Amino acid sequence: MKILILGAGKMGSFFADVLSFEHEVGIYDTDPQRLRFTFNTQRMTTMEEIEAFKPELLINAATVKYTIPAFEAVLPHIPESCIISDIASVKTGLPEFYAKVKHPFVSTHPMFGPTFANLSNLSEENTIIISESNHLGKVFFKDLYSRLHLNIFEYTFKQHDETIAYSLSIPFASTMVFASIMKHQDAPGTTFKKHMNIARGLFSEDDYLISEILFNPHTSEQLEKIQENLAHLQDIVARKDSAAMQEYLTRLRGNIK
Repeated sequence: MKILILGAGKMGSFFADVLSFEHEVGIYDTDPQRLRFTFNTQRMTTMEEIEAFKPELLINAATVKYTIPAFEAVLPHIPESCIISDIASVKTGLPEFYAKVKHPFVSTHPMFGPTFANLSNLSEENTIIISESNHLGKVFFKDLYSRLHLNIFEYTFKQHDETIAYSLSIPFASTMVFASIMKHQDAPGTTFKKHMNIARGLFSEDDYLISEILFNPHTSEQLEKIQENLAHLQDIVARKDSAAMQEYLTRLRGNIK
């Protein structure tokens, strides 16, 4: 299959690497410097090259801010039969966009990133495939993700947004709280260092991506729950209530089983 990947960033390069041994892969980026370390793929920087390539599947790996603009720029230059796909972690605006274009689409979300994941062993990582997607597109990505040993879940666009609000907004917000009161530690403990590594990884991500994940309409509810639990913990600590602390810790241990 001829597959065109938009964006030679971390995930775009990852997909090019994974797919290039079984498919004819081209990768497009507006910055030629980002194409330097791609291999076994056709490197493209112009729409004319995309037109000549005639992809059968388009994987949009542009950053969240540019997902829809990247689609809009390239759609006039690909065959109408080409399946278009995104791997965006934020699906805002995509259902409406897909509804108005002629191309079949498939939307997925690999729930991992090169920052934290062990890309040589993804068996403990998850991915979401949007149920409203084109059947053939879903079959392709199910096969791909299965071969990567990912755990596959099929959600609607709405279910996806609700899941992201829980699985990303909560750790993002918790990490931001940690960073907001941070100060230099000469002799940090193991737990502190682990939290610091998580914080550094988060803040290496694109500002727009972090913002859009937190602007998910379901995030406010999760933030309210965090505030309620912090207020409860603060009350227990202020009263030095050992019995309440024991009960609280028992409940938390049950939550993470």
